[in-house]
Amino acid sequence: MSVEIIFRLFGMAGLAIAGAYAGIELGQLNESLTTTYVITFALIGALIGLILTPYVTTRPMRTLRSLLGRIAAETLFAALMGLFCGLIVAALLAFPLSTLPNIIGDIAPFVGVLVFGYLGVSIFVMRQGDIMGMISSITNRGDNTDSGNGNGNSWSKINRTILLDTSVIIDGRISDIASTGFLPGTLLIPRFVLNELQYVADSPDGLRRQRGRRGMEVLSNLQKDSNVMVRISDIDVDGVREVDSKLVVLARQLKCPVLTNDYNLNRIAELQGVTVLNINELANAVKSVVLPGEFLHINIIQEGKERDQGVGYMEDGTMVVVENGHDEIGEYSDVSVTKVLQTAAGRMIFARISEQVDNKEE
Repeated sequence: MSVEIIFRLFGMAGLAIAGAYAGIELGQLNESLTTTYVITFALIGALIGLILTPYVTTRPMRTLRSLLGRIAAETLFAALMGLFCGLIVAALLAFPLSTLPNIIGDIAPFVGVLVFGYLGVSIFVMRQGDIMGMISSITNRGDNTDSGNGNGNSWSKINRTILLDTSVIIDGRISDIASTGFLPGTLLIPRFVLNELQYVADSPDGLRRQRGRRGMEVLSNLQKDSNVMVRISDIDVDGVREVDSKLVVLARQLKCPVLTNDYNLNRIAELQGVTVLNINELANAVKSVVLPGEFLHINIIQEGKERDQGVGYMEDGTMVVVENGHDEIGEYSDVSVTKVLQTAAGRMIFARISEQVDNKEE
């Protein structure tokens, strides 16, 4: 039996009793209809209690829980601290305010509680980064003195939240990137992302199942890494069913970036003003920089799309199209870079067999 049904039954019984008492009071005016009044008002009270009780009990609490679930833990903690400080100030001023003349002295303490409570919450939430950074520096001062390195628990790592998409967990590179320290902050994984990952891991398709299980292993490695802060949260978005849409809405509410390598999610998030950290873009950014005229030593492994073309790859995976490399397939060759193109799929390099090598052979 659910909690809502229990409250409905209690509300129905309570209002039925209240309706019966109301019927008794009205029946005193007309004693011949007392029983009718009692039964009628009791039934009306029971019906009202059955229908309206959830709207004054469980429904407001559910809405409040959903609202609190969408607020970041750091913001909620700062708000509670501000409320506590505001109430202390209001309590200290309660006695002086109560000595004011007439009705003002009766109302002023209550107004002071509302005003200082609101100011405390507003100020602490607005300056939560500075306040929590000060608390963090005080609490970690001893650790910094002993170890000489307090970067592991710095507030900059706690204060920044990064939402993780399912695709980036399955990809696997996030584990290596996070362990290097290039992602300072808390990696937040909502429960609906974890559910989608579990759905992929339980897929009847063998390849999808293998990818999902690899994602589970990556997530386990992230949790075991002491240099990476990972938090799984039950935070959710009401009224939205798709995981990508939930991530975008959640990122806007928390004002944090989304880490992904999903092209569609990347475009949707950018259109809605959400910051996106794309691992594919990071991989392209850290690839070796080559300029036209430089020489490369690569293994030409296959034919190209055009005639006499050969294709090889650099150590970082960058494709090199060799214009006159068809005869060199299967061998290592020195090639001269002629053009570098940056495409949506990544960086592509065009080259030719080095003329210096040809001259030496002649």
